[in-house]
Amino acid sequence: MWNSIKSRWSVIGLAVAVWCLGLVQGGAEVARAQAPKKYRILMVTTSKTFTHNPVKRDKETLAPSEVAITQLGQSSGLFTVDCTQDPAKDFTPENLKNYDIVFFYTQGPDLEIPKANMEYFLNTWLKQKGHGFVATHSSTDTYGEYEPYWDMIGGTFNGHPWNAGETVTISVHDTKHPASKVWGEEFQIKDEIYQYKHWQPEKVHVLMSLNIAKCPTKKPYHVPVSWVKNWGEGRIFYTNLGHNTETWANKNFIESILGGIKWVLGLEPGDATPNPEVSQAQNEKAKVDAGDNK
Repeated sequence: MWNSIKSRWSVIGLAVAVWCLGLVQGGAEVARAQAPKKYRILMVTTSKTFTHNPVKRDKETLAPSEVAITQLGQSSGLFTVDCTQDPAKDFTPENLKNYDIVFFYTQGPDLEIPKANMEYFLNTWLKQKGHGFVATHSSTDTYGEYEPYWDMIGGTFNGHPWNAGETVTISVHDTKHPASKVWGEEFQIKDEIYQYKHWQPEKVHVLMSLNIAKCPTKKPYHVPVSWVKNWGEGRIFYTNLGHNTETWANKNFIESILGGIKWVLGLEPGDATPNPEVSQAQNEKAKVDAGDNK
């Protein structure tokens, strides 16, 4: 009889153990289902004719800008980053399928990406499949004569009258967009600012511009500093800032990059409606501020 009782309790204990194991496994499955997706970014920091300090690597270590974006992914818990300075090898259709965003801090007329791969990136991966592109500083000094690229990014480098040592004042036109709201309505920063050719205000949503009236160097035309745009099903965020290594340690700059990434991923709302009226108004204002009323 005692053996029979022990046997019954063994069966009950086994059933309870199995039930508990099921709860644990079920809980793990629920936790996995509820865990936020970790996105992947491919960061390209190739330079061909001029290498900016933020993309200079010390032997085998990552460059300052690469470290900043990698740490941003870690601190936010939102994404992981793979960095490359060899896009001819890594910028392939097969590899791009692994990523949600391509991040450029590049420079040079030709990054030696095979043409077929570049066309896949622009037309299929980005425009049709709806992925994201984030770019900083000299990424507009890249593929300057390749229209499909500059048409995508929004403009092409055309000199920098505002050099790296000059402190400029920047007006924020969209104080609600996640890529620009951290700056408030106006701020000052020491960084190199570009002027552009191939600028198409009817295709972009300008977030920030130089306030010519408050800049030491004055020019009688609009100088956009950051913008967003839709590219087919894809999203583009660009900021001119990032020439100086110190900029990559600026908390507001890093926060604006994170906001831009979240917008590109569709995690935070933000207006991308083209606002050519801003460019027109800033152009007229700059003429007055620079003392050129012609």
